[in-house]
Amino acid sequence: MQMLKKIGLSLPLLVFIVIGVILWRGLSLHPEKVPSPLINKPTPKFQLPLLLYPDKVTSNKDFIGRITLLNVWASWCYACAQEHDLLLELAKNEYITLYGLNYKDDSVAAKKWLNDYGNPYQIIAVDKAGHVAIDFGVYGSPETFVIDKKGVVRYKHIGPLTPDSWKQNFIPLIEQLRKENP
Repeated sequence: MQMLKKIGLSLPLLVFIVIGVILWRGLSLHPEKVPSPLINKPTPKFQLPLLLYPDKVTSNKDFIGRITLLNVWASWCYACAQEHDLLLELAKNEYITLYGLNYKDDSVAAKKWLNDYGNPYQIIAVDKAGHVAIDFGVYGSPETFVIDKKGVVRYKHIGPLTPDSWKQNFIPLIEQLRKENP
């Protein structure tokens, strides 16, 4: 009986230690480096209305023939606002098409946000229910994909773009893609 009492008293301490080890291990993980099963595979098929022209549609076929950055964003997304100035700068790059996927957002709020802060996107699809984002394996916003001229996903970046991530991860890949298919 005495032994059961000691085990019962030490059980919460043991559970606390196990949870502490799990949380400590989690600190060393890099959520921005979650692998994507879509890398080197064609983009998922989709057809969605355009934000600024709701009577028109866009599809995965619009990725063919150009290097595309697919940026998943929303007006309610704080981190999206952090990367927005960089996206405005990237929109000036003649070698890429900046494609926005407006994720689970209110269209009126999204249009107002773009009007207030500027629109870096050449095309903006509306994914109100988030189904296309799920097909792309999106965890949240922002996320940015590099899609080659054949419509194949070549890279996935989780979180806001930064000048460092752009220089380290995007520029070398885009230069490689430009050389592969001029």
